[in-house]
Amino acid sequence: MAALPEPVAAEVEPAARPNGASGREGALAWLDEDVTGKGVRQRRFDVVRDDRRIPGLVWTPSEGDGPRPLVLLGHGGSGSKRQDYVVAMARRLVRNHGIAAAAIDGPVHGDRRAGPAAPAPLVLAEFAQLWANDGAGMTDAMVADWRATLDALRALPDVGDGPVGWWGLSMGTITGLPVVAADERVGAAVLGLMGLTGPTRDRIARDAARVRCPVLFLVQWEDAMFPHKVAVELWEALGSKDKQLLANPGGHGDLPPGAFEASARFLAHHLAEGARPPA
Repeated sequence: MAALPEPVAAEVEPAARPNGASGREGALAWLDEDVTGKGVRQRRFDVVRDDRRIPGLVWTPSEGDGPRPLVLLGHGGSGSKRQDYVVAMARRLVRNHGIAAAAIDGPVHGDRRAGPAAPAPLVLAEFAQLWANDGAGMTDAMVADWRATLDALRALPDVGDGPVGWWGLSMGTITGLPVVAADERVGAAVLGLMGLTGPTRDRIARDAARVRCPVLFLVQWEDAMFPHKVAVELWEALGSKDKQLLANPGGHGDLPPGAFEASARFLAHHLAEGARPPA
């Protein structure tokens, strides 16, 4: 494992050391990354659950305490919590809507990997292998990781126990739709670039039927990875009575800027009860 900065004092509870030293289960440990710019504060943290280290980032307004809404951001395959569009969505939510945001690394991605950064095709191949060989275990582990992270973040003074949303596409739907189905605290979700297909197809179908919160589902009509036919099937399988489908031309990686803007507006609308206007 690559050397990591020592955590500094946590604001909520004693920090669990990233190297696995003893600490309270579910404790949030701050690492030495705390940057503020243009009204957005970005901090790096780890949460420890059952000897698993969950590396994440949280973005909050630079001033003021909660409670405020929090949106959980699931990145795509071969990316990480620092993926450009993830960071851009987080900053958009904070600056334009006063909503906090957080992201954690997916399985075999980002700071969950040992050693130096690996090429994107290798990371994607390793994820595909894990999805095929232990899709159920991977899904259950990510659901538990996200729920532990949510517990820890909602204890922060500048987040609090406000409304919760989800935004995650492609791999962020593969591992995120089960989170939305499992945790009743999630009150609105943006999903998409995924369909009723793959090694966990049956699990995704069952979980989709359990989703009750409002959903915005994004589809790219020429998506070769998850064709629009299977994507529409997944949208139809969602149990929510309030679900919208937004389709755009282009391939899997061609999501237009308007789709990101629509995502932020959708989440802000449904989570607005606990929102505070930006300073």
